[in-house]
Amino acid sequence: MLDTHTRVPVAEYDACPVTEIVRRIGERWTLLVLSLLGRRPYRFNELHRAIEGISQRMLTRTLRTLERDGLVARTVFPTVPPAVEYALTDKGVTLLEALSALTDWAVANSRSGNDGQ
Repeated sequence: MLDTHTRVPVAEYDACPVTEIVRRIGERWTLLVLSLLGRRPYRFNELHRAIEGISQRMLTRTLRTLERDGLVARTVFPTVPPAVEYALTDKGVTLLEALSALTDWAVANSRSGNDGQ
């Protein structure tokens, strides 16, 4: 048990891999993008149409971050104009699998799911 007088240094907290992934999935559009890509690969425009309210700029930013983190792969097809497709990587699939337990917990413990108890 944590001693009430023990302090966690900010640098230690910031360096924690759990802190980083919670920050990442806590961003507004990340879970939705991951969930959609967990179904199948999407081209940018169809992904944009599938997410009501997201701007092209924010979708681009979200996809680039997920790509940088190794969760999403971007494939460019040599067509005219070039077609770009986004899909989950193996690492992204394992994250989505791990998040399923959190999803189940959230649904089971939602206010509507437990009558506010």
